[in-house]
Amino acid sequence: MYDKVVFRKFKNFLGGNIRMMLTGSAPISEETISFLKVCFCCPVIEGYGLTETSAGSCATLPFDPMAGHVGVPMTCCKARLRDLPEMKYVTTDNPPRGELCFKGPSVTSGYFKNPE
Repeated sequence: MYDKVVFRKFKNFLGGNIRMMLTGSAPISEETISFLKVCFCCPVIEGYGLTETSAGSCATLPFDPMAGHVGVPMTCCKARLRDLPEMKYVTTDNPPRGELCFKGPSVTSGYFKNPE
């Protein structure tokens, strides 16, 4: 009932035909994701990626009820959490911490004219 009476105005503000929203580039709060899901009555997918991984590396599933995480690795890459003892980040911490590493065809092999 609220979708038809109240939140239809939000959807109509953006054209009325919203089926899905995608966010990336910077972290977004759990409250904002939940607000957008309610107001626009559609899934909001949160993604994570890097320039080096050709943008998208991880994404939430369309109907994931939880907010505040970036989901699972995309099918184009594998992800691994690596210990960084010099920063006291180890995968055995609770929650696990470390360097997130990606591997796959979408990951760049290097930078243009930069051998390092």
